Amino acid sequence: MASSSSASGTAVTERRGIPGAQFVEDVQTYLNQSGLDVNSALAFLQERLQQYKLVEMKLLAQQRDLQAKIPDIEKCLDVVGTLHAKKGTGEALLADFEVSEGIYSRARIEETDSVCLWLGANVMLEYSLEEATALLQKNLENARASLEVLITDLEFLRDQVTVTQVTIARVYNWDVHQRRIQQAIATPTSE
Repeated sequence: MASSSSASGTAVTERRGIPGAQFVEDVQTYLNQSGLDVNSALAFLQERLQQYKLVEMKLLAQQRDLQAKIPDIEKCLDVVGTLHAKKGTGEALLADFEVSEGIYSRARIEETDSVCLWLGANVMLEYSLEEATALLQKNLENARASLEVLITDLEFLRDQVTVTQVTIARVYNWDVHQRRIQQAIATPTSE
């Protein structure tokens, strides 16, 4: 089907499973190398553009999830830090916690050496305050690193969308130009 080298001679790259779009400088060479006619090439490029849009939607959803997860982890770290600071003072901690969405309860927390962390998938484990802090710090670092990679992937993807849109426009405009030339040849002006 389509050749992996572009008509401009630059290599098509890939990032984490996202295929790179090739910039087409010479449409005729591109069509000859790919073995496609104009309509097939446009259909292929439109399909690729739709694939990019689908991947972009998935990456944006992951980005939203991570951006919501990071403040939650930071909040948990603050709570564990507060419990750790109150440890050994003999002072009880009064806290309001969410029982269900929009339903809160007040609790009096006596001196404690451990906390229970909700890991997801209906799993909750008890950790010492030090273990909980270490785990939450690790989770926070991983979430931030994942967010950075995701942002880089989105930037790469947006570049590929732009290149594909430009290529579609170039192929379409080349086709219009070729049709006008053929039409001008077919209808000679008589004067």
